[in-house]
Amino acid sequence: MEEYVYIDGKQYRRGYTTGSCATAASKAATYMLLTKKSIETINIDTPKGIPLTLNVENIVITKDYVECSIEKDGGDDIDATHTMHIHAKAELIDNQGEEDILVGGGFGVGVVTKKGLSVEIGKPAINPTPMKMIHSEVRKVIGDDSRETIGENKALKITIFAPKGEEVAKKTFNPRLGIIGGISIIGTTGIVEPMSDEGWKKSLSIELQMKKEQGLDKIILVPGNHGDQFIRENLNLDMKYVIRTSNFIGYMLKEAQRMGYKKILMAGHIGKFIKISAGIFNTHSKVADARSEILVSNLAMMGAPYEFLKQINECLTAEEAVEIIDNSDYKDFYNLVSNKCKFKVKQYLGDDETEVEVIMFSMDKTLLGKSDNTDSLVEVFR
Repeated sequence: MEEYVYIDGKQYRRGYTTGSCATAASKAATYMLLTKKSIETINIDTPKGIPLTLNVENIVITKDYVECSIEKDGGDDIDATHTMHIHAKAELIDNQGEEDILVGGGFGVGVVTKKGLSVEIGKPAINPTPMKMIHSEVRKVIGDDSRETIGENKALKITIFAPKGEEVAKKTFNPRLGIIGGISIIGTTGIVEPMSDEGWKKSLSIELQMKKEQGLDKIILVPGNHGDQFIRENLNLDMKYVIRTSNFIGYMLKEAQRMGYKKILMAGHIGKFIKISAGIFNTHSKVADARSEILVSNLAMMGAPYEFLKQINECLTAEEAVEIIDNSDYKDFYNLVSNKCKFKVKQYLGDDETEVEVIMFSMDKTLLGKSDNTDSLVEVFR
């Protein structure tokens, strides 16, 4: 594998997916089941065209089955599954059907419980690409005519499991996606590209699509935990409507529009939403951080004196600026900026059909401001 990539002049290490781990463990377990010989490494091909040679660990060889594991390595794009072990158990079973390779999930691999994912309800959360990879690599071991290697009326049963999967899954999107009991075996290329936002964005979009397939036609977008809490504790709205955007607010707005949502309520902390008011739709500080400038320019347009603007400009955080504004004559600032957010969102979406309203709050979840028709839209969600 080409181990490193360069992004903005910096070197980052690639990794490999849980799908690649499950594939390698399955292939290794199958080989050892048929040969009864322990191996230290296993080679697999990935959809990205990058071959992998991975270490085989936790080997158990018995008369009836073989188990082994591969340690997940996310490279420099570390997530909750980094360093955990993905296991595979290979065994031969009696089988009268046409399938000679049967792949399932065991302990620590989640089960899908909601529509909208690429895996059917009730099935283990092993996505189509990893499933295809497992079949392809295992086929290389047992051959096209498996009767010669595994026998007549036999099938090779592969069970993917993850001893720490149930615990690790709590730190992932799985609970929100309706995947219960463990992690997902995922990866469309087999390779984890460091610093990639695409996988994250895709997982957010999948949740949005699931809500649509479950019959929702309106949605509440929040950047993260604080927005969740505000909707639940301050507005007492049903959390089934809530979707997180992270910093990818523009992307999620476009996705919601593409999927046909016609009513969008947005609720977020002033530190992020002040950026939207100036047309910044990726709110990560590495993309754009003009909070002070936006605060100062809007307050200046409201007639705030120079000394007051200097105070705001010297604030290190938006929250610090809130304390100053709250003790001033410019409290209408929050409603003004909320309406500017709404205007910029409508301009960004480029249509008059989608109804959008915006709520802005402080770190302690105090309501700061809202766009003009927010109260009417909130009632629609009750």
